[in-house]
Amino acid sequence: MPSLDATLRHRAILEVLQSRGNVKVTDLSEELGVSPVTVRADLEYLEQQKALRRTRGGAMPIAPRRFELPIEVTAARNQIEKRAIGRMAAGLVQNGDTIIVDVGGTTTELAKALSPELRDVVVVTNALNIALELEHHPGITVVVTGGTLRPMQHSLVAPLGAVLLKQVNADISFVGCSGVDPVKGFTNANLAEAEIKQAIMDAATKKVVLADHSKLLEIATARICDLADVDLLISDSGASDKQLTTLRQTGLSIELADVPDI
Repeated sequence: MPSLDATLRHRAILEVLQSRGNVKVTDLSEELGVSPVTVRADLEYLEQQKALRRTRGGAMPIAPRRFELPIEVTAARNQIEKRAIGRMAAGLVQNGDTIIVDVGGTTTELAKALSPELRDVVVVTNALNIALELEHHPGITVVVTGGTLRPMQHSLVAPLGAVLLKQVNADISFVGCSGVDPVKGFTNANLAEAEIKQAIMDAATKKVVLADHSKLLEIATARICDLADVDLLISDSGASDKQLTTLRQTGLSIELADVPDI
């Protein structure tokens, strides 16, 4: 696993790629205050994680919505926004609730933000990392869905991934996605993950999607559901007026988590 310093550099590199479209080793070396050798090692690691494509003297991005990335990489993107969204979503959970928490970086932040004062809550999840995050919570019973392990996401999917979900009547489902579009609806980068997300939503009375602003008006490979099938989208205050207006015109209910200035 990369060190904390390396993880912070990786996040910074990905943010530069997202804003500029490409990066040069020399520019990154100056901006990050590290040697070109260190930058090249960072780029090599991120290429191995399929987060970027190296070029002569630098790197270019891989289309972020069409190709799936390891959860450790996606969780590092817009991390502050994900944490704010997770806290807002956690505030919806009350004593006695049964909730389903999907795999993902933002849903992991939700799990971390669940109040230690909660009691008699059941959390059903297809994410092994989320199950481990909650295993010591005194007021939560954790139920893991079962299924086939996808190591890149630490998630459980078909075959057998949705069998238990057919027996669950949850109060709220919390689902992540890769894209939110007024026509294509909610979409995801992986077909197997999208199938499980559909089953998670079908098992809950209230359906909540968590997506930071970078996913709004984006389209990924696999359809999850239409916007009309979801009760609430929680995004963050980084969303643009265009993004919000376009999506709200469809009737989609959106709440924004405030992102602190840093």
